[in-house]
Amino acid sequence: MPIKKILVVDDSPTERYFLTELLTKNGFSVSAAESAEEAALKIKAQMPDLILMDVVMPGQNGFQFTRALSKDPATQHIPVIMCTSKNQQTDRIWGMRQGARDYVTKPVKVEELLEKIAALG
Repeated sequence: MPIKKILVVDDSPTERYFLTELLTKNGFSVSAAESAEEAALKIKAQMPDLILMDVVMPGQNGFQFTRALSKDPATQHIPVIMCTSKNQQTDRIWGMRQGARDYVTKPVKVEELLEKIAALG
């Protein structure tokens, strides 16, 4: 299934704006949430094709939220790409163990992100 709708989950307004602009310019329909709680509501309302997930957020963090999504039959089909400044190999491994399909570190390299999205589509 081609990826058209992407949900960006990041508590940084700057990151949400940057990723929304980048993805919109590349033909995706983008919505954004600043917390896992807000993202959960948006997912129920519009079922995105892909989620870009920050890790460090107030409340539920990206690892916890990704694990919850991957265990829920209603959302486990939605691929998650962790998109975070946590750049240690252990963070990457942990993110993948929580159910993420891929992992990119900030600052995001445009071509790398688009290639990873295309690989999932």
